Amino acid sequence: MDIETFDIAGPVAMRPVRRGDARGYFAETFRADAFEQAVGDIAFVQENESLSAKVGTIRGLHFQTDPFAQGKLVRCIAGALLDVAVDIRTGSPTFGRWIALELSAENGQQLWVPPGFAHGFCTLLPDTMLAYKVTAYYDHASDKGLAWDDSAIGIDWPSVADPETLSPKDRVQPVLADLPAYFHHKG
Repeated sequence: MDIETFDIAGPVAMRPVRRGDARGYFAETFRADAFEQAVGDIAFVQENESLSAKVGTIRGLHFQTDPFAQGKLVRCIAGALLDVAVDIRTGSPTFGRWIALELSAENGQQLWVPPGFAHGFCTLLPDTMLAYKVTAYYDHASDKGLAWDDSAIGIDWPSVADPETLSPKDRVQPVLADLPAYFHHKG
């Protein structure tokens, strides 16, 4: 598995090595030992799947608070999307900064989004499907969000991003300046 880190500590990009022939390919999409070496000892408890039919669908920016804070290992299994993680750890030297990575069924990339980051995406192709493993169960009371278009964060969303696709919940999320200090940078 090829591993890539970012200027923001925490998120990690992973690309499984595909071994192919005329029939197609084979790839190990998850190995606990390789994952642990890249990000630490993490246990996944749930796997989710999301389908977005329309190009430009925006989902997020989402996170869960303690005691149900979630780390997510995200991969695209059909279509393509721009996946985004925003550092929301109070006291972090990269607080409010973001990273983005194109995930597609074709490129096989995965993104590890640790607790303390808001996560969202915009679809680039129709019928985009993603699957993601999480480190804590879904908890409605801990489910929080951040405004996808906060100008103070300045995410460079693709031109196809369509605000009309936002869920009612995502239309009313707070900006970073109004977000309570749910997470604190350690170190």
